[in-house]
Amino acid sequence: MPPSLVAELIAEADRLWGFDPAVEITLEANPSSVEAANFANLAMAGVNRVSLGVQSLHDEALRFLGRLHGASEALQALEVAQRHFKRVSIDLIYARPGQTEADWHAELGRALALGTDHMSLYQLTIEPSTRFATDVRQGVFAPLEDDPAADLFALTREMTEAAGLPAYETSNHARPGQESRHNLTYWRYLDYIGIGPGAHGRRCDTATVRHRKPENYLGAFAAQQHGIAEARPLGRSEQASEALLMGLRLLEGVDLAQLAQRFGAQPETLIDGRKLALYRDLGMAWSDGPRIGVTPRGMPVLDALLGELVQADLVTS
Repeated sequence: MPPSLVAELIAEADRLWGFDPAVEITLEANPSSVEAANFANLAMAGVNRVSLGVQSLHDEALRFLGRLHGASEALQALEVAQRHFKRVSIDLIYARPGQTEADWHAELGRALALGTDHMSLYQLTIEPSTRFATDVRQGVFAPLEDDPAADLFALTREMTEAAGLPAYETSNHARPGQESRHNLTYWRYLDYIGIGPGAHGRRCDTATVRHRKPENYLGAFAAQQHGIAEARPLGRSEQASEALLMGLRLLEGVDLAQLAQRFGAQPETLIDGRKLALYRDLGMAWSDGPRIGVTPRGMPVLDALLGELVQADLVTS
């Protein structure tokens, strides 16, 4: 997308809705020299935050992950980004096959020294119907086992905390005040508008999906003045369940009283109180008045905890 079009889209959004003076406008980019060449013009267009999919600082790992850029190219793109944008985030993938604590300690330490104010650090997961899933099935490589992966998760928390970028979400770390606002919107289960091919949105108790293929999106827009392929009403129970599943990923947790009021429920119908008391006693969950959350000790097994804490009728409705 040329910077001139980015500028037009930002200007039109500002005309339609009006921007807060401190608006966050994020660009997600590959850390390639081609994209970096546009950073100066994109900053002039109004982009003030960039998220770079660095993924690794090792060429061999990048080839394994199927990335087209190299480590040196990524570092050069990051340097350009830091010159032009006030806020910069990088993504890294760890818990790769055969990766040791020493390997990750060295790589993460090097990444932290780059001076970004936000980092998204994801464990490699093997999703169904992907090349990785096929490779695992055929014995091309073996995923890192759960216990070593958990050790790397703990090391990640320890190192980022010491560097002043504590985890504010399961996989996201930031200096205080530099958290990703658009991601917080999703995790706090607030409304957002998805625009463009393949975009998802949630607004006024309705989930929307735009046509994925650009040509279909443009054809639908020409015919009906919007590119929405699906608009699905969201029931209160489904929304309450999603709000809990998303919100408990956050360090701040969720306010059960607010959620109950928002979705017309009683707080005790949202969370299994007996399970909450159990995991609180085990040091894996916490509560403070109406607010509850998952502790650092519970985060490595978050998915299992969510299945235990969130009431079953909410999860299945």
